[in-house]
Amino acid sequence: MAEIDRRYLSFSVDISVLAGGFWWEGALNTRRGLGTLRTPPLALDSEKLDRLVQLLGPAYLRVGGSEADKIHYFERPAGDANALVLTREQWDDLHAFLDRNDLKLVFTCKYGLFKREHHGRWLGTELEALLNYSRDRGYHIDVFELGNELNAYWAFHGLMSQPRAVNLARDYSQFRQSVLSYYPGAKISGPGSAFWPRLGETVRPISNITPKFLSHLGFDLDIVDWHYYPFQSDRSPVRTRRARIRHLLDPKSFEYFRSYSQRLRVLRDRYQPNAMLWTGETGSAQCGGQPELSDRWVSSFWWADQLGMGARQGQGVMVRQSLIGGDYGMISRLTLKPRPDYWVSWLWGQLMGQRVYAIDSNTPYIRCYLHSAKEEGRVLLLINLTARRVEVVLPPEIGDRITGGYELTAKSLTSRKVRLNGKKLRFKKGRVKLAHFEAIPFPGALAPNSISFWCC
Repeated sequence: MAEIDRRYLSFSVDISVLAGGFWWEGALNTRRGLGTLRTPPLALDSEKLDRLVQLLGPAYLRVGGSEADKIHYFERPAGDANALVLTREQWDDLHAFLDRNDLKLVFTCKYGLFKREHHGRWLGTELEALLNYSRDRGYHIDVFELGNELNAYWAFHGLMSQPRAVNLARDYSQFRQSVLSYYPGAKISGPGSAFWPRLGETVRPISNITPKFLSHLGFDLDIVDWHYYPFQSDRSPVRTRRARIRHLLDPKSFEYFRSYSQRLRVLRDRYQPNAMLWTGETGSAQCGGQPELSDRWVSSFWWADQLGMGARQGQGVMVRQSLIGGDYGMISRLTLKPRPDYWVSWLWGQLMGQRVYAIDSNTPYIRCYLHSAKEEGRVLLLINLTARRVEVVLPPEIGDRITGGYELTAKSLTSRKVRLNGKKLRFKKGRVKLAHFEAIPFPGALAPNSISFWCC
């Protein structure tokens, strides 16, 4: 049905975490789309972090987020002691981190104009200084995008800051010319609109900008991308579906991703037929994730399902928010301990290949996806959303050929730790290998609340 990028499972580091901006950890609410507490800049020189990342690679690393539109590159503006600045040292450290860990960079460039009358006349003076420095240092930037969630500027920067789609398309043309003059082989991605559960691209016609933006572009876009969170945390000012256990296990919650993916594919086919489709940002719950849920086993089911569904819907790349930082980070920022979603991602990367095949279940509570294997054969992903053991009947051409599998379970839905084939998963100084876990025969039934991969 589809073929995904070899870096399909990718992830982000928010620029607030990288440079030390306002972030979610410890914050109880939000202000203009940001957390209310400042975090120290992320140290990228950790050997343990390198080993954790290498187990997930190869991947794209997206550096973006809400403060991407406010940040200053290298120089602090006069008279603004509190300005967020991406320093040369941080930029250098980031590129060293990318090189060590086989990562390709997706960079969200500053849009940064917050008055409506300025939109349509984008000036990239600050960006050109960063591009010039990067080119001189030989740094690779593979994908560029302009602005973060441009359809949500009304929420982040005020009602009068929301750009019109026609003006945004004009700014994107200028942006593309500027980028390609420094990086002629780079890809341009956009518009990166935020979609909400039940609301989609929110309020028409103010923030429903994707159709008009794509139709008014005067060039071929390389990537049409969008952002999607299936749930909202208690910090979020807009809560169309709260992050609660009953929602995290409700298959109806998962289906909005399918419908929005299909809608975006129709727009791509109509206006930008040569562009790839990417999910440019996704996490369990908006505004940093839900404390004591987004970092637990119960939050892994939407992630496993969205990886499978995204591939089947033709999304070439899935960018997880975030690698590290926040309650939704796959790695704890404070302890560098991997969370349950990390292990789902690791197992996906170990087993699932790029070719995607059709398969369906006759119950929405048992989710199934079929890929080529990384090595030989196929891999069947089965997700049991129920709290009971469920017998399954597989087509003989699959069931009779299963050679063994890997089953993720946990003691409870709110467990921080998971088990693989009954063994605790631990990060032992980078010595975690799938070969350490003997494959089990397919028992004809799925364990309660489990995620399993079966090789055939």
